[in-house]
Amino acid sequence: MANLKEIRNRISSVSSTMQITSAMKMVSAAKLKKAQDAITAMRPYADKLTELLQSLSATLDADSGSKFSEQREVKKVLIVAVTSNRGLAGAFNSNIIKQVNNLTSQTYANQDVSYVVIGKKGNDAYKKSDKIIANHSAIFDDLTFENVANIAQDLMDRFVAGEFDKIEVVYNKFKNAATQIVMTEQFLPILPIEGGEADTNSDYVFEPSKAEIVEQLIPKSLKTQLYKGIRDSFASEHGARMTAMHKATDNAKELRDQLKLTYNKARQAAITNEILEIVGGAEALNN
Repeated sequence: MANLKEIRNRISSVSSTMQITSAMKMVSAAKLKKAQDAITAMRPYADKLTELLQSLSATLDADSGSKFSEQREVKKVLIVAVTSNRGLAGAFNSNIIKQVNNLTSQTYANQDVSYVVIGKKGNDAYKKSDKIIANHSAIFDDLTFENVANIAQDLMDRFVAGEFDKIEVVYNKFKNAATQIVMTEQFLPILPIEGGEADTNSDYVFEPSKAEIVEQLIPKSLKTQLYKGIRDSFASEHGARMTAMHKATDNAKELRDQLKLTYNKARQAAITNEILEIVGGAEALNN
């Protein structure tokens, strides 16, 4: 049976770990509430704006279509991987990296794939591949629409310049604190609305024209789309970390209880041995 001092040290170590994981859980829970409110508030706006622009794009003639809707032969692909700057969030980052690897090795196995990483964990995963063209890990220090808009503008400029024929964004969509859904969304070129052309004439009056409205709104829509994805990932990170720390705290508590039981058994055994030694010595003296 283990030494009593060794068991006491292990109990102390596990208790300290449990305090840390419990504190991290509470911090993540507080941050999650704010992040969840932010993504819940903006998601309907972003979805409706995307739907409107897809409907408008579907009604435009090929000659008047947007430069962001241009369909080209896919030779160069850019994948935007949205991870986090910190770990201890369960499978949050590994799921993104796994999905990016699947896209690279399967979907775009015959294309030239490059990466834009948002989050240090993504940068750590691909920094040896020499395929990272930009690292925006510092965005989480000041997550605002303006800062994300700069990233989106850079992506749009690269697509229009012909550096890439297709841009995908991989991120975790927030569902609830315990569930995050890995999403792969095509950022550029803009996808037409599903089900063919949409009839928008009965719903909207366009002034000055559809084409001009689309040209002005598409950049804003793309920036909003990327901002929504990063906001989703930000809320998902705190939800995943809170869940992971909750499980870690429960596991630490269970381990501590087991160690205390082992300690009590060892202590009782030591006391029993001492009593037996005393009784044996007394009998020896009597004899």
